Amino acid sequence: MENLTHLGKPTALPSSPDEAVLDRVPNPHPDTKFVARFTQPEFTSLCPVTAQPDFAHLVIDYIPQEWMVESKSLKVYLNSFRNHQAFHEACTVDIGKRLADLLQPHWLRIGGYWYPRGGMPIDVFWQYGQSPEGVWIPDQGVAGYRGRG
Repeated sequence: MENLTHLGKPTALPSSPDEAVLDRVPNPHPDTKFVARFTQPEFTSLCPVTAQPDFAHLVIDYIPQEWMVESKSLKVYLNSFRNHQAFHEACTVDIGKRLADLLQPHWLRIGGYWYPRGGMPIDVFWQYGQSPEGVWIPDQGVAGYRGRG
């Protein structure tokens, strides 16, 4: 196992996603294709124009090969976006690409379900690889934004 940065240790929130360290751990079942899901229902970042907060519900699904993301490091990484100014599309795709680069999974997808900005919700989806045949991949379970009525 690699040296872990966060697990079992106090961890300060990094000032930016670029400074955040993502840890990975060996997959205990590299011979079995399974889906791991992380959900961040209260993701926040800042608008790059107004610096006002933006909110999203993120769902990350992946099928690991040799590596899995260590969950505390993922939580710290996602929380490092709180003071990061970027458009919804940049945040969502950057997270997906960073995880794909770190893990080299069989398959990965991220759904960014963003709450309305200027009255319009923006949902962003990104995928790495093709989903393997015979693997159950559940729906992300997040309904599209619906206002009152």
